[in-house]
Amino acid sequence: MAEEWVENLKKAIGREGKPSQIHIESSMIRSFIDAIEDPNPLWQDEEYARKTPFKGTVVPPMMLVTSMLSGGGTRPELPPILLTRVLDGGGEWEFFAPIRVGDTLTITTKLRNIRETEGKLGKMLLLFFETTHKNQRGEVVARSQGTQISY
Repeated sequence: MAEEWVENLKKAIGREGKPSQIHIESSMIRSFIDAIEDPNPLWQDEEYARKTPFKGTVVPPMMLVTSMLSGGGTRPELPPILLTRVLDGGGEWEFFAPIRVGDTLTITTKLRNIRETEGKLGKMLLLFFETTHKNQRGEVVARSQGTQISY
């Protein structure tokens, strides 16, 4: 039988964190493009981008990773995890619609699942999170899944 603290965590499956918002500004995009040295004209050349299926410049999709690292996607409040070590178990991204300068994204993160397992160092708990990014029109522009490993 699982320990009580694990059972309490399982009751939190489906719980969402407080939504956060990020307003996409041109200076933010310029800084990101300069930092990663990405010359793609789709992000910075309006004349070029108008001739593509996007009909204008778009935000580099991986800009969302940066926004999450800077506070986007607040995780839900969870009961205490009584394991002291934490690892990033990786993540996956899906992109559904272009993001443009001027968009305001609302980001929500929920606990999707929990799994208990044993590793070389003993008990491990895998927490699976799902983060949804919606624009100001309520359209889902991206979704990410991430795993936290506690042991």
